Amino acid sequence: MRQICSILALLTLLSVDLESKTYFLHPTYGNDANPGTSILHPFRSLEKASSLSLQPGDSILLAANQVFRGSLRLSGIHGNRKAPIVISTYRRGPRAALEPAKINAASYANGILLLNSSFVKIEELSIEGDGGGLLSDEGPQAKMRCGVLVQTDQEGTYEGIALERLCISNVFVEEAGFQRGADEVRTANGTQRYGWGIRVINRSPVALIRGLSIRNCQVENVAHTGIKLTGRNRNIQSFKIEDCEVKYSGGPGIQMSNVKDGKIAHNLVSHSGSKDDSRKWGRGSGLWTWGSADIIIEHNQFEWANGPGDSAGCHIDFNCENVIVQYNISKHNAGGFCEILGNNHNCAYRYNISYNDGYRVKGKEGAFQEGKIFWLSGYVGRKKKRTGPFNSYFYNNTIIVDSSIVAKFAIDRAADGLLIMNNIFYTQGESKWVLGDQYRPDKEGMAEIRNVVFTNNLFLHAGAWPKDAWVQPKDKIIAVPSWPADVNMDDLYKWIPQNSDAIRGQGMAIPKIPGDSIGLKVGLTVKYDMLGQVVGQLPGMGAVQIP
Repeated sequence: MRQICSILALLTLLSVDLESKTYFLHPTYGNDANPGTSILHPFRSLEKASSLSLQPGDSILLAANQVFRGSLRLSGIHGNRKAPIVISTYRRGPRAALEPAKINAASYANGILLLNSSFVKIEELSIEGDGGGLLSDEGPQAKMRCGVLVQTDQEGTYEGIALERLCISNVFVEEAGFQRGADEVRTANGTQRYGWGIRVINRSPVALIRGLSIRNCQVENVAHTGIKLTGRNRNIQSFKIEDCEVKYSGGPGIQMSNVKDGKIAHNLVSHSGSKDDSRKWGRGSGLWTWGSADIIIEHNQFEWANGPGDSAGCHIDFNCENVIVQYNISKHNAGGFCEILGNNHNCAYRYNISYNDGYRVKGKEGAFQEGKIFWLSGYVGRKKKRTGPFNSYFYNNTIIVDSSIVAKFAIDRAADGLLIMNNIFYTQGESKWVLGDQYRPDKEGMAEIRNVVFTNNLFLHAGAWPKDAWVQPKDKIIAVPSWPADVNMDDLYKWIPQNSDAIRGQGMAIPKIPGDSIGLKVGLTVKYDMLGQVVGQLPGMGAVQIP
């Protein structure tokens, strides 16, 4: 019986292969009157490819080293788990010598639009769209241009969308030289027309996007966000964003709202919030979450985030729960390292390295917020009463700030439940307590923060934590970690401290915050440190253990 089932399964796969079709496109030698199913008789246009009735196992292949002008719009296409629909490049010649096919979407809303579709793999393509405005028939999306837009507007569950090895760059709606008003960067996300890298949008209350993966993609030089997921009631679920590079985005590098069960790992985000082009927004954290749950952010590098507000390496905006930021490198980010806003529950920063974050100074170069190494804010929206964050865990991080930067800290008095343990605060210069600055400052006065565990942290000197802060550490350890003289971010193994007496086994087991019945959903203990070294029964201090 088992043998018969195996034979039937094989025959099913063979029938799928025999029935599936591959369509070829070439912008010069193609003709839309051709059958399109052979390299010798390809289609010519993206418009023709958009009209195809695609079935499981079908492919649309664009000629390498060629530029296709326009937009590929695919709606209601469905592969299956064993036979996805594939959109990719084909080559006739040495692979290394031929660049992926390029879509130039200038004047169009999207390079590729994928609407109400499942089990579609889009891979190995280059997409740009620089200027040209938007055609008058682009409909409700006429305020933005996306390299790739995945969207739903009908009831259903849409699974298995994979975006891999895409190179998206130079995406702007406006022509070069367009000047944005000075107040545009003060709005929550911008109000004008912008170009975006990859967007996934599910605002339908009766639709679910599940199993999305974005891997090995490059997004560079776009007017707003590099990779952005926008859900409703957390209806984008079980997704992964891995091994991507996002550089010089005018807004955040990676951002997600109202999503659930996601992993963001091994990405490089550099120069988010860039203002090197007047068409860019000019503000943005390397990554931030809003209204989301069960998110793991690990083994990423966030660097050189810019902007007059926010613009941390990675920050947790309000209304989230169980967002874990771990094993990341955060360096030279204007807004800071740790930023947790209001009504967040059981979120954590642990086993990260922060280097010279939070250098922004309020009032300089248009900045309306201070940069901060550590910031808990009760902000939950304009004109709303501040609340939380609740049960924030901050442990085994290594924070380095050289003497050229004032290390600033802020904790809103609305915060409830806080643990700060086993961290290294290597702040060489002055430390300062500041107000939160999220549209209105925190009120001064007596502290109202409950359930605080602030103990067993290593400080470089007695003034490394501000003496006027309304939350003060207990059982401080004053010591020098003693890193090698040539320590740098290019070789993390050199961040292993040499002062074994102060570091090895001097950490404490992490307890639940008093009154917190949850702790962290993924557990409070970890098996490995920043470098993958086994953490013993008693951890050391900071993100890197002494073996």
